[in-house]
Amino acid sequence: MKFPQNVIATIGRAWKRVDPFSLQVRLTIGVVLVSALGLGGVAGWTGWQMQQILIASQKQQIWAVVDRLSQDAALYSEMMPVKAGLQKAIDNRTTVNLLLWVSQPDGSIIAQSQALSAPSTENHQVTQQLLAFSGKLMAPQIHQIHGHYWALCGIPLTVKGETVGKLYAAQDITSEQTMFIAAIRILSIASLLSVLGMTFVIAYYVRRSLSSLRQMSQLAGVISAEDLGQARIELKNAPSEVKELAEMWDKMLSRLSGSWEQQRQFVSNVSHELRTPLAIVHGYLQSTLRRSDNLTEMQREALEIAASEADRTIRLLQDLLDLARADSGYMHFQMESLDLNELVSELAEMAEKYSNRAIALEAEHRIWVKADRNRLQQVLMNLINNAVKYSEPSESIIINLSQADHQVTIQVSDHGCGIPLQHQTRIFEPFYRVDEARARTTGGTGLGLSIVKTLVEGMNGTITVRSKIGVGSTFTITLPAA
Repeated sequence: MKFPQNVIATIGRAWKRVDPFSLQVRLTIGVVLVSALGLGGVAGWTGWQMQQILIASQKQQIWAVVDRLSQDAALYSEMMPVKAGLQKAIDNRTTVNLLLWVSQPDGSIIAQSQALSAPSTENHQVTQQLLAFSGKLMAPQIHQIHGHYWALCGIPLTVKGETVGKLYAAQDITSEQTMFIAAIRILSIASLLSVLGMTFVIAYYVRRSLSSLRQMSQLAGVISAEDLGQARIELKNAPSEVKELAEMWDKMLSRLSGSWEQQRQFVSNVSHELRTPLAIVHGYLQSTLRRSDNLTEMQREALEIAASEADRTIRLLQDLLDLARADSGYMHFQMESLDLNELVSELAEMAEKYSNRAIALEAEHRIWVKADRNRLQQVLMNLINNAVKYSEPSESIIINLSQADHQVTIQVSDHGCGIPLQHQTRIFEPFYRVDEARARTTGGTGLGLSIVKTLVEGMNGTITVRSKIGVGSTFTITLPAA
């Protein structure tokens, strides 16, 4: 039978979704194996019992025939010779399915059923194989001979207290054996179907039993840092063990929420408290550098380094404060419709003067975007500064603007050193630097891209990066069109 291609494809997709190491698969396989072994054991024991019953039934019939044959032979031997009496008794007891013969120790046959003495051509081989058992004493056994099943038995025959030979009885039980084999086959098929049915039932039951754990996993997957305080896992009709686990999970979320809030509050407070005194120190250093003409070269260099570090620390604190405000939800965005071409053109001109680098703007038509002007300027200036820092002075920076449907795309590209692939997924994390030494020399704080991502997402947008070592990097911002 050929299965349709769509059915095979559906089964293939379902199989690919199966996790062989999942708890559901392990429980299902374990329970099914135990059930299959139990059911197989019962089926095997039932088949063996049926076989024993069949053999016992045939044995009882053969012993009854032997007993009657002995009595008939004793009766006939009073009127005729023993051999003639035996033949007479055998002729009387022989049926279509029952063959009898008596052999002496030397293997010669002194009396036998007529079918054995003059067999037909088709039964000749059967007769020969049956007579081959002569001379052997045996308990009732079942043998298959040329497609037929025979119950064979050989015992000593005694007439009037004297042993005259060995009596053999062969009964054709093909019909009974065929029925037995058919019953075993039906029992095997029924067992297999039962195992398959149990597999589906057990898989469904295990899936339902584990649905609470799956629900917990899904709820945990969507909980963010902002939701820790309100997140609660509510399960209906869950086992008591899973409910207890959910309660422990809720308590852990509450503790994490408290710790997260304390951390954000600490960062915000420290940033706010340190920014003002550092700004004063930076102001005094700048004032001293401007007004003091009697400073030595070494003193001026020391003051310049101190002023530079103070300025860098102030920017770091400002970045930390921005992140803390964003995490706390205190950063507000004034969303408005902006002429993106005009905004980016002004930023490009200002960046060219500041960095003395060529910055090219590419846009096919006028584009309007819905964003916060100040925040978008901060985002673009951060990306342009990064492109300037990590590319050669002779290379230009390219800003490409495009629009598709209701989305506006801004791409900032450079031809710099590039970002290794293993770092591209982490460069938006706070304080993460690809090259710690180089970031220090360029004045980076490790928070710029993290703030960029926070601001872009706050304006309902996304930011991604595509980079190749030695070729350059492209940062892509997507924002809603106005």
